[in-house]
Amino acid sequence: MASLRDIKARITSTKKTKQITKAMQMVSAAKLNRAQSKAQAFQPYTDKIREVVEGIASSNTEVSHPMLESRPVKKTGYVVMTSDTGLAGGYNSNLVRDLIKTIESRHQSQDEYAIIVMGRIGRDLFKKRNLPIVQELIGLPDQPEFNDIKNVARTTVEMFADGIFDELYVWYNHFVNPIKQDVTEKKLLPLTDMAAKESAGASSEYIYEPSESVILETLLPQYAESLIYGALLDAKASEFGARMTAMSAATDNASGLIDDLTLTFNRLRQAAITQEITEIVGGAAALE
Repeated sequence: MASLRDIKARITSTKKTKQITKAMQMVSAAKLNRAQSKAQAFQPYTDKIREVVEGIASSNTEVSHPMLESRPVKKTGYVVMTSDTGLAGGYNSNLVRDLIKTIESRHQSQDEYAIIVMGRIGRDLFKKRNLPIVQELIGLPDQPEFNDIKNVARTTVEMFADGIFDELYVWYNHFVNPIKQDVTEKKLLPLTDMAAKESAGASSEYIYEPSESVILETLLPQYAESLIYGALLDAKASEFGARMTAMSAATDNASGLIDDLTLTFNRLRQAAITQEITEIVGGAAALE
């Protein structure tokens, strides 16, 4: 059985751990609020670009673009968004596990797909499994700007335009609430649903200058890049929500452990005191 000194040391170390997890919980809560605000503020920009592009694609059948057209799929690209640090519960493991299951069900060999990964955790897991990584981005700030991912987003879209990929998917954790994050797969390219679906903006009257085809040539890559950035903002909110929940659970567990250790410590101390009293009384009785 552990000694009183050992139990007291465990109580002290657990209290220090509780202070750390409580602080991390509060920091994650503050970061979550900022991440949610940023994601909500960016959404109108993406919606407006989509409205204009859908308006052109659905109202003018003569206008076409490679990003709007399906082609035989020889190679698929997966843009995967994980975190750079851990202590976030199942945030990273759930995403990576579901992605690997999907890849194994869709592809027969590694020649049929490649991964663009954001986040050190995902990068390390994919390298450990020897999965093909064509681009990686680590060390993103907690509140990323578009410039932080501009090069990777642009290169990814260009790889589709150049025919390296025939379709692109983005994988991330969608923020539902601080307790729940859903692993989400969204088709990034081609944007086949735009030409097929009538948009509310399709009936709007726009004057295009210089021409609709030139506008599509400019807006479609920007829209695809904005989808990547929007998914990243959503993933960041999910990360902070998952970390806040994990640290809250760790704090509660530490409190429970401290209570159990304190009870054990008090029982052992009381037993030791009782034994000493018994020995004193026994010694006194022997001298009589």
